[in-house]
Amino acid sequence: MVSRRTAAFFALSSLLFGGTFVAAKAGLAYFPPLLFVALRFDVAAVVMLAYVGLTSSRSELLPRTRGDVGGILATGVLAIGLTNALLFVGQGYVSSAVASIVYSLNPIMTPVFAALLLSDERLSPRGVAGMGLGLLGVGLVVSPDPANLLGGAVGKGILFVGAIAAALGAVLIRRADSDLSSTVRVAWGLPFAAALCHLLAWTGGESMAAIAWSTEAVLALGYVSIFAGVLAYIAYFGLIDAAGAIRANLIFYVVPVVSTLGGWALLDETIDAPAVAGFLTIFAGFAVLGSKSIDVRSRLPRLPADPPLSDDESAVREEPRGYRSD
Repeated sequence: MVSRRTAAFFALSSLLFGGTFVAAKAGLAYFPPLLFVALRFDVAAVVMLAYVGLTSSRSELLPRTRGDVGGILATGVLAIGLTNALLFVGQGYVSSAVASIVYSLNPIMTPVFAALLLSDERLSPRGVAGMGLGLLGVGLVVSPDPANLLGGAVGKGILFVGAIAAALGAVLIRRADSDLSSTVRVAWGLPFAAALCHLLAWTGGESMAAIAWSTEAVLALGYVSIFAGVLAYIAYFGLIDAAGAIRANLIFYVVPVVSTLGGWALLDETIDAPAVAGFLTIFAGFAVLGSKSIDVRSRLPRLPADPPLSDDESAVREEPRGYRSD
């Protein structure tokens, strides 16, 4: 039975991450990609550190074990920093639809790393079937132009590596088994993510002079920093702690659904029949993943048990063949 807290984390992270692809694509018209991500994490880090500083005690804030340090690095460097750097760069080559379907390979990669690195998370055959249905549903929802899907090999390759980084980061967070709360871990991880992205931006020759500041630019930066940053990360990393890496990354099957519905509600975009079929297919995939396996033997009628044997009957049954008592 899924707890209300876990369901709330799943819904909130799916909803807020759902707008990331649209906001990122809009913001790339004003920001160089790596600098966009770096500024995003600058803002998010300031907000998160201020929040945990006001709401947590000193003992709750300080990392004390190797697992705490490992969880912070897995969060900041892999699950947040490298993942988003690759995501924003990759979106410069392909459409948001293609980006979301490539990034939806994340839930497929997570069980691979979990099988190698975790002892308590394994994907059953039923889980494999559910994952397959979910990925098929994402394809139907996004319905990318086949020409676009086949092209843009560079962008898709970058996005795929980003999906791998996210999956590996989620599993390593689980493996680290940190004693820090997920919120504190994210607050410590965001400065590492910001530093990594600033380094990558500097290495790539990006500069602040290339930014075209406008109202739209500020809105895009605000959304990816606060809503798809601080709030979404609190929910997502809390979900990893509560439900495990495999189930937590199923949000990336829901993200394209949220993006599509948001475009329909806010941008007057249409939803066609394949998209509706995709919604139903994803739902079917989740139903398969969440269903309980049935032991067929438990459904068969039970035969009445044999009555207990008397001492004489037991003695007769224990006699060897060919032996005849007088």
